[in-house]
Amino acid sequence: MNNKIFLASDHGGFSLKQTIFFFLKEKHLNVVDLGCKSIDPVDYPDYAQLLASKIEDNNSFGIIFCGTGIGISIAANRFSQIRAALCTSVEMASMSRKHNNANVLALGGRFITEELAKEIVFEFLNTKFEEGRHLVRINKI
Repeated sequence: MNNKIFLASDHGGFSLKQTIFFFLKEKHLNVVDLGCKSIDPVDYPDYAQLLASKIEDNNSFGIIFCGTGIGISIAANRFSQIRAALCTSVEMASMSRKHNNANVLALGGRFITEELAKEIVFEFLNTKFEEGRHLVRINKI
């Protein structure tokens, strides 16, 4: 995969973001950490906006993290080029790509294990959009 992968989190997702950053680096992927840089409190909408500003085309993905994944996914989906999917299982990650052509994965740092997060990220980044009838629906968003 040659796609650029941007990561961003608030303090609640910081630890899981760090884990996923090193997981992707070990796979020699083109990953960019946009912050936050510690567990000091920050506002997730700021990091969702920063990540959204980097997602420009089909050659980039984002992974966002907060405590639940809910707040940061809501904030990210306010931007027209973003289709963020909060996933808590490998199956959800697969379907978010196949049917929804999600370009941003949201994860809750306080709700899933590091191992499950790695499996979800792997599935998300390695599943292709099926297009067809799904493209018609995506174009309505």
